[in-house]
Amino acid sequence: MKNIVLFGPPGAGKGTQAEVLKDKYNLVHISTGDVFRFNMKNDTELGVLAKSYIEKGQLVPDEVTINMLEAEVEKNPQANGFIFDGFPRTESQAEALDTFLAKKDAGINGMIALEVNEEELKTRLTERAKTSGRADDADPVVIQKRIDTYNAETAPVKDYYEKQNKYYGINGVGSIEGITSLISKVVDSL
Repeated sequence: MKNIVLFGPPGAGKGTQAEVLKDKYNLVHISTGDVFRFNMKNDTELGVLAKSYIEKGQLVPDEVTINMLEAEVEKNPQANGFIFDGFPRTESQAEALDTFLAKKDAGINGMIALEVNEEELKTRLTERAKTSGRADDADPVVIQKRIDTYNAETAPVKDYYEKQNKYYGINGVGSIEGITSLISKVVDSL
C-alpha cells in the first residue's frame, strides 16, 4: 500500500497531478477541498460549517477535517493506497493521520510538495476562478489570505515529514507532463 501526501499552496497543481497519479498507480484520491465543496453545495451540516471558515480564508478545524478524512478512507477498504490532497494541513493533523493509519498497519510513504512561487500561484488561482467558477479563487484579498494562511499554518507540516525522511520537494512550475514525470520518479522510489 502506498500512501502519499500531495502538498503545496493553493493553486500549486495538487488536484491536477492527483488525477494523473491515481490512475497511474491505482490509488484513491482524497481531496479535502472536493469533499468540502460537495458538502457545501449540498448544504450538509459539515458543508455549512466548513463554508463559514473557507469564506474567510481560514482552515477548517482539525476535528471536523480529521473525522471527514477517516470516513473517506473507510469507504475504500480495498484501496491500494491513497493520495491525500489538501491534508494534513497542520502538524496535529499529520499526527492524527499517522495514528489513524497505524491502526490499519499502514503509514505515509512520502510527502510530495509542489513548490510554486507566490506570483505564479496568484495567476493560476485567478485563471481557475474564470474556468471553474470557484468564488474562493476570484477575490485577490481571499487569495492572499489563503497563501498567508498556508505559509503560517500549513508549511510547517513540511518539517514534520522532513524529520521522518519522507519529504520530497518538486518544482511545481512547468508542463503538467514534466511535473508528473518528476513526481513519478519519487513515487516509484517509495
